[in-house]
Amino acid sequence: MNSATTSFECPDPLQRGDGVVNFHDDSQGRKKNDPSRSPSSSHLVYGILDIPPWYLSIFLGIQHFLTALGGLVAVPLILAKGLCLQHDPLTQSYLISTIFFVSGICTLLQVFLGIRLPILQGGTFAFLAPSLSMLSLPTWKCPEWTLNASQVNTSSPEFTQEWQKRIRELQGAIMVASCVQMLVGFSGLIGYLMRFIGPLTIAPTISLVALPLFDSAGNDAGIHWGVSATTIFLIVLFSEYLRNIAVPVPVCGRRKKCRTSKFYLFQVFPVLLALCISWLLCFVLTVTNTLPSAPTAYGYLARTDTKGDVLSQAPWFRFPYPGQWGLPTVSLAGVFGIIAGVISSMVESVGDYYACARLVGAPPPPKHAINRGIGIEGLGCLVAGAWGTGNGTTSYSENVGALGITRVGSRMVIVAAGCVLLLMGVFGKIGAAFATIPTPVMGGMFLVMFGVISAVGISNLQYVDMNSSRNLFVFGFSIYCGLAIPSWVNKNPERLQTGILQLDQVIQVLLTTGMFVGGFLGFFLDNTIPGSLEERGLLAWNQVQESEETTKVLEIYGLPCGIGTRSCASSCARRLPFWPRMERGGPGVVGVSQLTLCSQNSSGERLHGAPETRM
Repeated sequence: MNSATTSFECPDPLQRGDGVVNFHDDSQGRKKNDPSRSPSSSHLVYGILDIPPWYLSIFLGIQHFLTALGGLVAVPLILAKGLCLQHDPLTQSYLISTIFFVSGICTLLQVFLGIRLPILQGGTFAFLAPSLSMLSLPTWKCPEWTLNASQVNTSSPEFTQEWQKRIRELQGAIMVASCVQMLVGFSGLIGYLMRFIGPLTIAPTISLVALPLFDSAGNDAGIHWGVSATTIFLIVLFSEYLRNIAVPVPVCGRRKKCRTSKFYLFQVFPVLLALCISWLLCFVLTVTNTLPSAPTAYGYLARTDTKGDVLSQAPWFRFPYPGQWGLPTVSLAGVFGIIAGVISSMVESVGDYYACARLVGAPPPPKHAINRGIGIEGLGCLVAGAWGTGNGTTSYSENVGALGITRVGSRMVIVAAGCVLLLMGVFGKIGAAFATIPTPVMGGMFLVMFGVISAVGISNLQYVDMNSSRNLFVFGFSIYCGLAIPSWVNKNPERLQTGILQLDQVIQVLLTTGMFVGGFLGFFLDNTIPGSLEERGLLAWNQVQESEETTKVLEIYGLPCGIGTRSCASSCARRLPFWPRMERGGPGVVGVSQLTLCSQNSSGERLHGAPETRM
């Protein structure tokens, strides 16, 4: 679960002065002016069912990979400390390659068999808090000698056993928790649970995914505040101040001569550009010996040669496989902690499904598609656990936002992005290169990224009446306890001893996971303190009506090859909560749900003739 805010009224990233560049080829794909396209998708360059030319699909797929790159790389680098790998960049590079590879598999599963919307899958921050809480238990705390770079021999069997037994424990917890997610999705339970989960539960839960990580982000940035401040400055400059500045680029077509078009480079790649420039700055400071060369000096870890051997040691090709770190182990404490992350991830993914459907001009997803999407995400977490990423998978909000910027909603583009992820996971040198990013550069990126995730959580309160003292109490108390209780438990673990080791571990993991504490209190208080549905924000948030199963809906959300409609359409199969089925409504009739959204032009005015979509 990675979150980022994006303005959907931005100009198209690649356009001429007189409008969007037409990438369509008469002989390939569907026409942009195809009369069969729905009016709500008329503002798109490519709709969800359109197939762009293969070369454009690859380019746009690489763009989606780069959009998700920050989150994909951040997850294993944050986990590295809890796994005792902070001084082993080579193994960090293996984890990065593995998460690339697994994200590619899960993306293809979701597009072909899951929700079938153009949503990219990747590592989730929702699993980080319970994972780090589990790894902070006395049983799994890193030995002192692993914290000292001079005492670590990364090739020794003793060190290998230290970090592998920890990641195997994570693998087992993630695989068991993923079975719970698959059960909730494929059984249709997610629709029932969403009746009780509103903004006052979601806001503290998502905010507390990032807020407890301020200490880790601050320590990384504090290794060299000059470098981290430069990274922050560049990210803010590119993403906020220069986002609407177009860069002229040459574009060549088959029928027309090469011409100059406008590309909103800073809007599309702000994090990547900032990382590369800061990385280059660290390299220059290293070559000129401006940064200290003594390992104990302040700013030493900002040098680019501290991990210089990784690129030479990493193999060119490395194929990740299930059980590469050994047979997973399972503990009750880890499972309960990861389940808390699974719940948070599921709820946000449902919101991503509706946002994505709106952006690509599709009808709101029907219940069977949502159930299938959540079930496939659970299957993705099972795959991630088996392969050993140390994390699960979820829908990437950044890539949903990128759909609004690029105006390209084609499903095939995300298929291309999934293939790019698979290839990047196989090339070992790619993961090794990202593992060499200096720590303060990543620290600066974490400060921005975690701040945005916290704000995205709080933004859910827009649906709630914040003039209500009831709502102020529920949110304020939940989020404050989500910070205070884990801090106290970490400092006083002996006060919660029951004499039963397994129970002690479960209690400690849950109470040191701020996301669980805040989310549980928000859920309990919101559902027990009297308040109207409008006051609680549930009218706009949670009362979603069924979408009608029409030809248009089935074309988008149905399974491939007509499964469930033309084949495997038995009455028994149709009773399955995740199986597509034709019900009421005629061809082309789009069902509606509650929250009214309408197509708008760039000035915010509703387009003439564009139908309302209610979510």
